[in-house]
Parts: sequence; C-alpha cells; structure tokens
Amino acid sequence: MKHVFVLLSLACAALAQPKFYPDDPLDREPAPRNVDKVLNRKLSDYYDLFSHQFGKTGERQPKTGPPIPARAVNTLGEPMDGAWYVKRHYYRRMSPEELKRGPGGKNPPAGAKWTVVGAKSEGITPGFTILDEKKQRYFIKFDPLSNPEIATAADSITSRFFYALGYHVPENYIVFFRPEQLELGPDVQLADATGKKRKMTNRDIYEILVKVPKTKDGRYRATASRGIEGKPVGPPRYYGTRKDDPNDIVPHEHRRDLRGLHVFSAWLNHDDSRSINNYDSLVREDGRQFLRHYLLDFGSTLGSASQKANSPRSGAYFFGWKSSARQLFTLGLAPPYWAFANYEKYPSLGLFEGDVFNPEFWVAEYPNPAFLNRLPDDEFWAAKQVMDFSDDDIRAIVSTGLLSDPKAAEYLVQALIKRRDKIGKAYFSKVLPFDRFRLDADGALVWDDLSNSVKDTRIAWFAFDNATGARTPASGPSPWAVAEITAASLPKQSVHVFVRSGTIVGLDRTW
Repeated sequence: MKHVFVLLSLACAALAQPKFYPDDPLDREPAPRNVDKVLNRKLSDYYDLFSHQFGKTGERQPKTGPPIPARAVNTLGEPMDGAWYVKRHYYRRMSPEELKRGPGGKNPPAGAKWTVVGAKSEGITPGFTILDEKKQRYFIKFDPLSNPEIATAADSITSRFFYALGYHVPENYIVFFRPEQLELGPDVQLADATGKKRKMTNRDIYEILVKVPKTKDGRYRATASRGIEGKPVGPPRYYGTRKDDPNDIVPHEHRRDLRGLHVFSAWLNHDDSRSINNYDSLVREDGRQFLRHYLLDFGSTLGSASQKANSPRSGAYFFGWKSSARQLFTLGLAPPYWAFANYEKYPSLGLFEGDVFNPEFWVAEYPNPAFLNRLPDDEFWAAKQVMDFSDDDIRAIVSTGLLSDPKAAEYLVQALIKRRDKIGKAYFSKVLPFDRFRLDADGALVWDDLSNSVKDTRIAWFAFDNATGARTPASGPSPWAVAEITAASLPKQSVHVFVRSGTIVGLDRTW
C-alpha cells in the first residue's frame, strides 16, 4: 500500500502545472510554425448572415457555471504581439504624426500615370485596380454621388484608429487624380452584370467615373488601398479555427483581441464587422511562411454605408426576435433607443452622433460569436485603449479624412469624444479599473486608477506557492507573493497581482 501511495503522489506531482513559467509574461507570440500549404477559401456573405442570425456559431458562454475566459493572452491578460495583434498606442504612445501616418504613410501611388489592370463596374462600390509607376498595386474606391467624401474619409480615419488600437490593416491613402492619369493595361477583363467577362475598353473607365463625384477643380477623389503583402487565402471567421493553419489553435470566439473588437467597433460604428471584411494573407518572414490576419474595408464606418449615408438604425441587428416582438405587441409605439438620435446634416459624414449612443446597446448588423462572448475584463481591455486617445489624438486622426468642411470635421471629433467617454463610463464600472501596475524604487506596488474615482482601496499581501497555487499570510519577504487589491465600495471586484523576485508576472481580475 505504501508503494501505491508513493506512485500516486508522484503521478499527481507530475500532473501538477505551475501557474507561471520562467519566461512569463510573454510579450510576443512564439515564433510561428511554418505553413507549407493553405487552401484559399471564399465565404458566402448570405450564408454568413443567415448562419449567424438564425443559427448558433461557435462555442458560447455557459448559462451556468464559470465563464470561459479569454485566451491568446499572456499572464498579464494582454494579447501578445503577433499575427493577429500588435500592442501600439496604449502601450507605446504614438505621436500625432505617427497616428496620422498609420500603417504606412509613405507609399501613396507614385507617378503621373497609373495603369488600370482590373476594374469592378457593378455592385455597391465600383472601382479600379491599378499599378503605379513603381509597379505597386492599389485598389481604388470612390465616394457615392450623393455623399462626396463620406466613404473615403471613413476609410482613412477608421483604418488609422484600428492600426493604433493594434490591428493589422492595409495602407489607405486619399488621392486626387484626373482621368488622363489612367492608362488601360493590355487584355484587362471586365465582368458585366451577368458575370460574363469581356475585354475592357476606355469607355468602361469613363462609365465608372461618371458614377462618382468630382471635386470643384474637376479631379476625382478616391481611396487608394495599397495591396497587402503575401498571398491572399480568404477571410478568417469569428469562430473556430483554420484547420490548415497549425498556428491557429485558439477558437476565434475566445480571442481577447476579437472579443474586445466589439468595443472598438461600437466606438467607430463599424457595424459591418463581418467575416468577409477580414483578410488572411500568407506571408514569409525570417525564413518562415505563416498567416497574418487583417481587418479591412472601412468605408462603411462612422456615419457611412459606403454607397450612401448609414441608416439611423445602424448599431442594431438587421433582425431580432425580441425587438420585432416588442414592435408587434406595442403596434410600433415603443420606439428603439436609436430612434431618438438627432443628426447634424453633413453629407460628408452621414449619420453619426454621440448623444444617444449607448455602448451597451450597440451591436453589429448581425450576431458575432466573438462579440457575444465578451466578458467584463475583455470590455475593460478595450475600453482602456479607447480612453487613452486624447482629444488631440482624435483630432489628429480625423484630419486624415481631408474633410473640406471644417464644421463637419469638428462635429465628428466631438461625436467621437462623446462616444469615447461613454465607453469608459460603461466598462470601467464593471471591474476595478486599475492598470499599469509597477513596483517603485522602494518596492511598493503602485498603479493607475483609469477612472480616477476609486477612493477606498485596500491591499493585502500573501506568500504564493507557484506549484500549488496556495496562499498564506505574508510574514516577511518571499520570492513569490500576490497582492489582493479590493475596494470597499466595489466588494465583488478585485485585482490580484503576482510578483516574482521583484517582477510583476501576472494579473487576475474578478467581478
């Protein structure tokens, strides 16, 4: 019996996992495994809509029992730099010039002549694909006749916000050109309304240009989106993983950078945050091939719907059983919250405001499993980044939209400020809003109260056993310790800060 007990003890010890490892906290994801082959896939927008609206995609939070915490984070609860996300403005503050530059800022289309090598004459947003004189590829997209500047400004502004927030995005430039700058390349094919392809002519270029607005001096304004490096292999979904990507091991509905994307999308009214507006590219770096994940197509953000001003109901589902039943049984006499919004009449902005906006009510056009799985600590992670944009930061990024009406630009700035502040108020109240923990020169634990409102903080120190997780009251210096921070006014909320030999290695939040 003694031998059995010893064997069982050894087995339990072998199965025990320490909470922290010597290299915690990780700042970057481990080097990616090489991807030899990945299949290109194309998602159906209609299938995506119906499967999410009327089905249940991905793993959801349980109705009872402990919630599923966010994954793809380090021991501090932060996403690591890698193929999905890179820590930027909140973590390494960007200057106004860096915010305006965004992911590139130095590579607009070059030369006096651009060669048209592809075009789309049908659909919501007609446009071209061009090669500039350096043979760089750009996708040229336009504003609608009804709302000059609306989509191009939204694309420029929102791409820079998402870049500063940490996501991989394309380089978007607002360009002005005259039709004589365009040269039709040889044997360019164009699909007609039936999908049948034929050789493109100069008349086709003219017919596309008559559908878009001109500036007062006769030029055309457009977004030039620089081609993303690597090989396109189709968009990622907001749930599950790619089976052909050995690095994609965390279900997307449980990634913090995708759960928190709900808060960023609410701020910028990216209600078109669906799978087809994402992009996977097979890239090669340091001798390895791997997939990098991008957000793109921001022409339908802020107050824009790309081809027109956005709907007043933007920020609500296309269809909801509860909202539909409410309207039915009240005979339409109980209007939804968004119906009370008043909008300034700026054609270059469409419908965007900050007075009625409520981040707790905002949703994308149809259910998104990653957004629906978010927890208070996911929301706090995103809200702290939104709140870190100062008024001047917001004004700097808005200036890249090149809005010709200064009143419209300032209105947009103020609306973003109002929405920012509402996000902070909503989500800083759900957890102890403390962050940027550090040890001062005397070894005392200090932090920033991001809300500037918690006054009754308490801190208790315990010795911590990394192997078992046991905590005992601290009786003196210890190589491992944990500080439990609470506030009397918020009894359910706490932050636990783990310290190893004078270095903070982990954070746990409760609510």
